[in-house]
Amino acid sequence: MKSIDTLLHGRWVIPLADNGNRQVLDNYAIAIVGEHIIDLLPSAQATSKYQPHTEKYYDDHVLMPGLINCHSHAAMNLFRGLADDLHLMDWLENHIWPAEARFVNETFVQHGVELAVAEMLRSGTTCFNDMYFFPDITARVAAEAGIRACVGLIVIDFPTVWANNAEEYIDKGLAVRDYFKGHDLITTAFAPHAPYTVSDKPLQKIAMLASELDLAVHMHIHETVEEVSHAIETTGKRPLQRLDELNLLSPTLLAVHMTQLNTAEIERLAVTGSTVVHCPESNMKLASGICPVSRLQQAGINMVLGTDSASSNNDLDMFGEMRSAALLAKISTHDATALPAYDVLKMATLNAARALGIDDMTGSLETGKSADIIAVNFDTIETSPVYDPVSHLVYCCSREQVTDVWVAGKQRLRDRCLTTLDENEIIQRANIISQQIKLEQ
Repeated sequence: MKSIDTLLHGRWVIPLADNGNRQVLDNYAIAIVGEHIIDLLPSAQATSKYQPHTEKYYDDHVLMPGLINCHSHAAMNLFRGLADDLHLMDWLENHIWPAEARFVNETFVQHGVELAVAEMLRSGTTCFNDMYFFPDITARVAAEAGIRACVGLIVIDFPTVWANNAEEYIDKGLAVRDYFKGHDLITTAFAPHAPYTVSDKPLQKIAMLASELDLAVHMHIHETVEEVSHAIETTGKRPLQRLDELNLLSPTLLAVHMTQLNTAEIERLAVTGSTVVHCPESNMKLASGICPVSRLQQAGINMVLGTDSASSNNDLDMFGEMRSAALLAKISTHDATALPAYDVLKMATLNAARALGIDDMTGSLETGKSADIIAVNFDTIETSPVYDPVSHLVYCCSREQVTDVWVAGKQRLRDRCLTTLDENEIIQRANIISQQIKLEQ
């Protein structure tokens, strides 16, 4: 028998591998050595083939790849519920930006990201793609907590606590990129905020650097009717046309929201290989619009999911996003077959890994890939009986059914308890900060 580190047995294993087979493996096991999966095989064979240091049986669970949140502003967890039931620009210009100017600093970002990472790990998310100030702090907190992160190198034209102008944002971002280059869990991407907050010159430089350094570009685009209308009034162009002319449409672009698209733009996104990040719950809450997911899928565009921030959502629950995405696609097209459950799972796993350029290491359960795995308990009133585990994950599971999480072979959630973060301390700090914000508003 071969000695290994960990052997996980699942009632169902859903690999989500990109092999054309929509597999649900019954009574299978995952063999792990160090950070990597070395085998997937029937449990009966695994017990005779391997001698594990740690062996766990999940007789009523699904074992599947960890979820990947492709759009977040993690530190904004500390603004959860601060300004609800408002239009986007009112919410942003009159509430969020003023609050950020008053309260955001390195300590705020550290504690906000700790709160967000704790929530994400407890929700089955093993990787997140972020955009916020002090990306160095976000990267450090993520690395210490043991979660995978693509940290956005934010760029905006106007001054904030992080930088004074676009050139300084880019320079400081590149320093963060250099510091974390080669890190096991941390990658970086350029994160220009939006077409209406970043001018042509810095966008041209970002396009050039992204190509040279092979970095993704993560950006809010075509979020609302008003954004597109304003761009036409001021520039004579729709935002996507302007970005295309600046060479930003490419396989490295993660275009977030994209609720306002015409046929020509969908065709152009497909030709350039761009990814669209769908944030259904934030879009619904801010009444921004509906991303045409079915049309984008039919065009062959890579579709992924994000939560947006806890101040506009108000959670980082990828199970909720999957359900909302599936249901919204059906009602918006009057087609009950639109965006089936398996496709939604791929949006939250392998498609997302591909968008971030890390599909060689995560996003599916395959030999040689990182052991980024979650266990989801189906032995509950809410999920009994089970006819189709894939359908259950999308339509009736909640994040509270995630019992265990591994990132790179290390257990980060055990029986619903975090192993690298102090939950009580995080809650207490969040409550103290919220009281300070209430007093100073």
